[in-house]
Amino acid sequence: MSDTANKVFTVPVFLVVFRETLETVIIVSVLLAFLKQTLDGPGRDTRVYKTLVKQVWFGVGLGFFLCLVVAGGLIGAFYTLGKDNWQTNEYNYEGAFALVASIIISIVGAALLRVGKMQEKWRVKLAKALEAPVVKVGRVAWLKRFVEKYAMFILPFITVLREGIEAIVFVAGVSFSAPATSVPLAVVCGLAAGSTVGYILYKGGAGAKLQYFLIASTCLLYLVGAGLFSRSVWYFENQQWNNVIGGDAAELGDDAGSYDIDRSVWHVNCCSPELNGGEGGWGIFNAILGWTNSATYGSVISYNVYWIVIMISFGVMRYREVKGHWPFLKAKESSAEQVNANKPEEIRSSPDKLQG
Repeated sequence: MSDTANKVFTVPVFLVVFRETLETVIIVSVLLAFLKQTLDGPGRDTRVYKTLVKQVWFGVGLGFFLCLVVAGGLIGAFYTLGKDNWQTNEYNYEGAFALVASIIISIVGAALLRVGKMQEKWRVKLAKALEAPVVKVGRVAWLKRFVEKYAMFILPFITVLREGIEAIVFVAGVSFSAPATSVPLAVVCGLAAGSTVGYILYKGGAGAKLQYFLIASTCLLYLVGAGLFSRSVWYFENQQWNNVIGGDAAELGDDAGSYDIDRSVWHVNCCSPELNGGEGGWGIFNAILGWTNSATYGSVISYNVYWIVIMISFGVMRYREVKGHWPFLKAKESSAEQVNANKPEEIRSSPDKLQG
């Protein structure tokens, strides 16, 4: 790319913004398509549908606004203090956000898959959750009610906030070493490209047969969730390595010293999702599948543990659905059996005596 082009457009910034936008719009488009499939249409509760759609967009908007606040704070701190204080604990923050997002996605994925058999029940449940006030009856119960009532707000909010901050940190690092004129166009193009992909996913999901859409979207969400869980562990481990070497290992590129060899499972001197915005599509693989060119024991084990837990969870839920009770627990007695069991022995053994 020529010097003139570099002053107008920087490819690494475009790639990282596109990658973070893509991960966000996948989740948002799945939520919107799910709401349209289950709540929008003739004979359905359009009021609940509109309220939940507003929740999704409010979560996106608030998350984006906070990202702008963080961006302003980072730029102000850099020029005021002469250094980027965020960099010191960057991986800890990203790891925490990734972990929270992975947990939320896992819960939402399980709920989505069951909607096909329980559409009407879910419509009623969502309507009741919206209409019922959040009454404080204990911390755990209050938190559960709050999450149920505002679930469609929380997931987009956490996702946009996490991806936005990650993009801001990278863009800030590039913009301080590249011409400032090369950043705006790359950011706008990255946002536009990611949003376009999200719109296509939304239109395709909203028009697909419900059960096929639910299966495909749940698989996609769990792929993202597994990648996020693995990346959260990777972030925490690499933060420890940064603390050991006293700097940012990413500045060393892919060479020796950029990773902890004692914790390394594999390391290849290419295909990095961290360098140059993940050129060659590796950043996108990282965003959707959790790919990394420098895997640790923790990141690999956590990825496998995540899928084992998901498989066991679905097996347990299937068992309860078929048997009517959780594994290793006795089945609940029916109401008639409980009433009969509470009667005195003489009444149960000789009911004719009462008639006489």
